[in-house]
Amino acid sequence: MIRIAAVTNEHRLQKNEALETIDFSKYDWCWIDFNHPTEAETKLLLTKLHFHPLAIEDCIHGQQRPKLDYYDDFSFFVTHTIGMESYREHEINFFLAERYIVTFHKRDLNEINEVWNQIFAEKNLADWDKYRIFYEIMDNVVDNFFPIMYQLEDQINEVEENTEENSMDVLLDRLFSLRHQLLELRHSVIPIRDLFYRIINSHHLQGIQERREYFADIYDHLLKLSQMIDSSRELTSDIRESFISRNSYHQNRVIQMLTLVTFIFAPLTFIAGIYGMNFENMPELKWQYGYPIILGFMLLITVIMIAWFKKKGWW
Repeated sequence: MIRIAAVTNEHRLQKNEALETIDFSKYDWCWIDFNHPTEAETKLLLTKLHFHPLAIEDCIHGQQRPKLDYYDDFSFFVTHTIGMESYREHEINFFLAERYIVTFHKRDLNEINEVWNQIFAEKNLADWDKYRIFYEIMDNVVDNFFPIMYQLEDQINEVEENTEENSMDVLLDRLFSLRHQLLELRHSVIPIRDLFYRIINSHHLQGIQERREYFADIYDHLLKLSQMIDSSRELTSDIRESFISRNSYHQNRVIQMLTLVTFIFAPLTFIAGIYGMNFENMPELKWQYGYPIILGFMLLITVIMIAWFKKKGWW
């Protein structure tokens, strides 16, 4: 689907223009949105808008890193947004030409629909142009990263607090899953941050330079996001090390207790083994009180060993 918002020199909004027949000279600027376009609609990028084949190829094949390319009569941007439901990246392509801005995306995106609805709800379009469109869309894209980041931070806190008293294996599996999601988020945010650093320092984009403070604000948000991601990844590493250390401590305590029990039973087993050999001429076998004496002696050995272990701090 192709939809067009055309603004006249009197700042009046018109729509329902067909791209094949539109006369751009009649308008101050236009926004042409390729929303999940068909193959025939995609061909209009070349036949009607005359964009460079390499830029069109990037749109069609997708999976491009965020970037900025300069051509003779337009600038080409590639950026990404991310879905909260699956943390999957969705590519958005921008063409900025003299009289129009073109957005190209293969999925219906709320970030673009919000700006589209905002334009048609706006009564005064004097402050709007193609660079404002680009800014508003990218501002929505970056702002939508924050709820995802806050959600991940809450999940990390839940793992650390462990209010549900899950086992160590469950906690570590959840922690590794969160680290993987943070890594995916980082792979989305960092290239966009680098792209905006290039945008706000470019001398080829005069319209953006006139609104540099707005695009610098987006860059500041991206810096904050990248710092939040790195801090959360460091926190997950600390929690993981804490879990591993705690698990090793518990294992050492169990091994220590088992060793002490084994050490206590060693002399008792030795005594029981001697008197269980059933030789006829063994001494003490015919004592009247031999059995309680041996039991008492074994109990005394146990008490002495336990007291000694407690004194050493091993028990």
